[in-house]
Amino acid sequence: MYRLIALLLLLSACGGAPEPAALAPYRTLNAPIYSNAVLDLPKLAGTWTQVASFGAAGRCKPGGAEIRQTARGLQAAYRLCQSGQERRGAGPLQPTGPGRFAAAGQTAAWWVLWADADYRTLVIGTPDGSFGFILNRGGFPADRLKAAREILAWNGYDLTRLVVY
Repeated sequence: MYRLIALLLLLSACGGAPEPAALAPYRTLNAPIYSNAVLDLPKLAGTWTQVASFGAAGRCKPGGAEIRQTARGLQAAYRLCQSGQERRGAGPLQPTGPGRFAAAGQTAAWWVLWADADYRTLVIGTPDGSFGFILNRGGFPADRLKAAREILAWNGYDLTRLVVY
C-alpha cells in the first residue's frame, strides 16, 4: 500500500506545475476590451515575428505568422507560443467584426487590439483572456514595446505575466 502511494506521488511530481493560464485568464474579465475598428486588412499581409506572449517562459520558442491577401480573403499560417504551448495552424483569417478574426486552429478569436500607424507591430488578444501576443516585423524599438504594453494594460491584461523575447 505504501509503495503504491509513493509511486503515485512520484508520478504526480513528474508532470511539473500546471501553467497558471490553465487556472486563470491573463486579463481581468470584467475590464473593457476593444478591437481596432479601422484596420486596413491588406496591410496585415506579410511575415510577422512573435516578440512577446503571455505564459511560462522557456516552455516553447517564439514563433510567427505569415499572412497573405488572396482572392478569397486573408490566409494565415502560424506557429505561435501561446500560454506556454506551441500552437500551429493554417487557413482563412476570417473577419468576424471590426479588428476581429476567427483563425484556423484557434478556439478563441484573435482581436487586433492595436496596430501601429505603419503596420509594423500588432497586439493580439481575446476577450476571454486565454492568450495574448505581440507580432512585429522589422526592428522592435522600445517605444513600440512601451505602446504595446500600454494597450495590453488598458485592455485589462496582467503585464507581470507578459514574456518579451
